[in-house]
Amino acid sequence: MFKDLIIIIMTSVLVNNYVLSRFLGICPFLGVSKKTNQAFGMGVAVILVMMMATLVTWPIQRYVLDAFGLEYLQTIVFILVIAALVQLVEMFLKKVIPSLHASLGIYLPLITTNCAVLGVCKNSLTEEMLTKADTPQFLYAMIYAFASGLGFLLAMVLFAGVRNRIAASKPPKAFEGTPITLISASIVALAFFGFGGIAENLFK
Repeated sequence: MFKDLIIIIMTSVLVNNYVLSRFLGICPFLGVSKKTNQAFGMGVAVILVMMMATLVTWPIQRYVLDAFGLEYLQTIVFILVIAALVQLVEMFLKKVIPSLHASLGIYLPLITTNCAVLGVCKNSLTEEMLTKADTPQFLYAMIYAFASGLGFLLAMVLFAGVRNRIAASKPPKAFEGTPITLISASIVALAFFGFGGIAENLFK
């Protein structure tokens, strides 16, 4: 079981990173990574939403949609659950950490349409490493959601550092702004592909 947990965490954070490997959640990745504190705040908010969404959607899928033959409603139900949870997180941040709420601006409500959150909810039900008959699937799904959110946070903070270095440098005029940002993001993504071989060699 311990080995399975290590595999889930390592693959979710590094190998199958939702932003840099699966290319989901690109909108907040590019929009809220200009400052490290904003990137960190967005990453933490996404972790909370991913875990809360998995906590709610996993039993809904298993005990309601599957039980009554309503699997075709999965996407609609999951989006409604995520939207409600994002509203709760937004109200919490506005009440407890208003400065962070103000700095995230429009990107906090956009978590509702963040395909990485929806992807985690759906994949927690279908990933092969989470659906073994002899494993506590719900526990593994929650760990998977946390690790996936941690991978999102890592990508956000890492890229925020890269963008700070870019801002301090002087790229050619033709590359200023969006072009150098996209090129940098692609290079960071390429670096993460190297973790696939490491995980494969460690865990066969």
